[in-house]
Amino acid sequence: MAKSRLADRIGLIFPSNIRGAMRLNAAATAAGTVVNLAQGLPEFNSDEILKGYAIDAINANYDKYLDTWGHPPLRQAISAKYKAHYNRTVDAEQEVVVTCGTSEAIALAIFSLVNPGDEVIVLEPFYENYPPNIVTAGGVPRFVKLHAPDWTFDRKELAAAFNKRTRAIILNTPHNPTSRVFTKDELEFIASLCVKWDVMAITDEIYEHMVFDGERHLALANVPGMEDRTITCSGVSKTFNVTGWRIGWAVAPKDVCYAMQRLHDYTTLVAPSAFQVAAIKALSLPQSFYDDLTLKYEALRDEFAGYVENANFKFIQPQGTYFLYADASHLGFEDDKATTEYLRTQKGLAVVAGFGFYRPNTRTQHIRFCFAKYPATLRLAGEKLATL
Repeated sequence: MAKSRLADRIGLIFPSNIRGAMRLNAAATAAGTVVNLAQGLPEFNSDEILKGYAIDAINANYDKYLDTWGHPPLRQAISAKYKAHYNRTVDAEQEVVVTCGTSEAIALAIFSLVNPGDEVIVLEPFYENYPPNIVTAGGVPRFVKLHAPDWTFDRKELAAAFNKRTRAIILNTPHNPTSRVFTKDELEFIASLCVKWDVMAITDEIYEHMVFDGERHLALANVPGMEDRTITCSGVSKTFNVTGWRIGWAVAPKDVCYAMQRLHDYTTLVAPSAFQVAAIKALSLPQSFYDDLTLKYEALRDEFAGYVENANFKFIQPQGTYFLYADASHLGFEDDKATTEYLRTQKGLAVVAGFGFYRPNTRTQHIRFCFAKYPATLRLAGEKLATL
């Protein structure tokens, strides 16, 4: 028999459910036959001032390689951001690496920490990139369920998942897909386990500025004992509606950051230069920008949640992100794959099936809506939901 020319790890990596839904719906969305609430892609454009920053950078000839670890003024801006928003002192030179999006930052963090056979705790449901990164590094995902309807973890279950093989835990807050924002008490419990077992935490905080109802994002790195145990990953994609700029970063302890910087040198080399320069000015926008952002998404959430509730879906009111994660079992389909197919082909509404946020071969009944859309788009989606 001919041997496979592909590495064994490829068989462990399943196709992306989210990107698959994007490709499936692209033509229908362009033709106007489907209202697309699937991929986490804001419908509205970035602010004109942000476009101007990027245009200015291109005109200033920022079209060559910058420092591969991140343009020093951008690293300084990132350091200033953490001081302003979280009162956290970050060494811009030794504790920041600029990456091609937050996804690369998370991947580099995993590759820097995990040896073959090491376990990484993942809260389920999860953003689908995490397990493929873990298995590519030779690690083993150790799943701990978030329990519906409130999407909280059982403390005994989480504590039981930690053991001598545990290398890291990945925490996404605000959480995609459930929209949960983990509480101070929950973060302190996670921190206590990390300290007890000498485990690192990788936090995905890309939705950090989308927290509603008067609450604020709480950073795990600010919990006592976690500053030197946390790799904080974020970026500009979601906050500034510039998902195509691919500017992310990680803030990490010096030794881990240096490892991530070296890996970054041999993977993507450098994030786009002009957009790095533009991101410096984006990060300098006043607090009023973030306040307006929150109010905008709160209003969109409230409007869309009304449509989903009227269609008899069960869900928690989104606490953060721009997603609403709903139980669709009342529609009577076998699973969420069948539900999403029906919504797309019969109702002209594109959503993401929940199974992609779980370990392989898990059958679920949840679907994820993205409400980062113009009010008119949400109203049209509401009209389609009303016919169910």
